[in-house]
Amino acid sequence: MTRGGRQKDREEPERRCIVTGDVQPKGGLIRFVVGPEGQLVPDLADKLPGRGLWVTADRAVLEQAMKKGAFSRAARAQVQVPEGLADMVEEGLAKRLVELVSLARKAGLAVAGFEKVKDWLAQGKAKVLLQATDGSERGKGKLWTPQGGRYFAVLTASELGLAFGRDHVIHGALAAGGLSTRVVEEAAKLAGFRGRDGGGTAGKDTKTA
Repeated sequence: MTRGGRQKDREEPERRCIVTGDVQPKGGLIRFVVGPEGQLVPDLADKLPGRGLWVTADRAVLEQAMKKGAFSRAARAQVQVPEGLADMVEEGLAKRLVELVSLARKAGLAVAGFEKVKDWLAQGKAKVLLQATDGSERGKGKLWTPQGGRYFAVLTASELGLAFGRDHVIHGALAAGGLSTRVVEEAAKLAGFRGRDGGGTAGKDTKTA
């Protein structure tokens, strides 16, 4: 497994982190590009033109890149790194994750609420379990990681609520599918920035993923 929380897939394009030197599937890294005036820009969607500068999806690694001038060294030019870059990336990742979960909900591939999530888990329909970081540990511990699936606690109840069109949500689950795969990728990246549980177990009555 890569540091970004993904299972390594040999068919997926790989990139080298400019800080650690590790080569891994690009889904486990954050892409940056240098703008026309030398400013560094996070490219979370991996769509901006220009040469990509890749950093492992981990706050500590990104902060090391800024501290040691890794971006200027990799670009072989002076690069202007914006203040609060790590927070900027974290905020962007959270927004992308909320949007993906919202899309899954609209497609009928996601449910929220303890009973609905529990039913999906019992039926084997859930492949991704999402729980709020600020939810009750006792309540969260009554659910388990889907068999062969993943568990993440990286969003707050209000953030998870945005994805489901509610004020707040503690428990959410996604069925298998392309959107769920993207949710896992983005949630793993966000876990690297928030130091939260990405891919572990939900509580004592769990099944390993």
